[in-house]
Amino acid sequence: MTSFLIKAHVNRKPSSWHSDPGCAFCRIISGESASGLVYENDKIIAILDILPLRKGHTLVIPKAHYARLSELPPEYAAALGAGVTKVAHALTQALDNTALNVVCNQEYAQAVPHVHYHIIPAPTFSAKSKTSDIMRDPPLTRRQMHQMEFESREELDDDDAASLLQLLRAKL
Repeated sequence: MTSFLIKAHVNRKPSSWHSDPGCAFCRIISGESASGLVYENDKIIAILDILPLRKGHTLVIPKAHYARLSELPPEYAAALGAGVTKVAHALTQALDNTALNVVCNQEYAQAVPHVHYHIIPAPTFSAKSKTSDIMRDPPLTRRQMHQMEFESREELDDDDAASLLQLLRAKL
């Protein structure tokens, strides 16, 4: 009897027994929805954010559905940590910018209730920059910076995603 039960679960993927069909990330993991896939292994995927804060904004997501980081099994937490490091390294090389923000929300500010880490390249401050990353005198307040961040977001263009994916994958 026990061997029958065990054989029924051999080679069974975690997402097949722990997923949420209503979850946007679970649909991406199952292949139902498209994404800009940066990296994948047996426990995680990394995809480009479709509403990036900055160029290169990437999400690292476990393949098993857990809404809360505090409930994530250790093997997925370890895989996420390794994936965040791998993708962060590729981003710093691909974008020639070593400054990053790494964020994981739980419930509060969590747009998709599926554990995921955001790896967001920090803004670059250059007098020659034509973007909103220019240093200012006097410096912006935190509220002004957040408002500018929000206003600068736009949907990721498919062509931009394709070229960025090629650049990132070459660094993995």
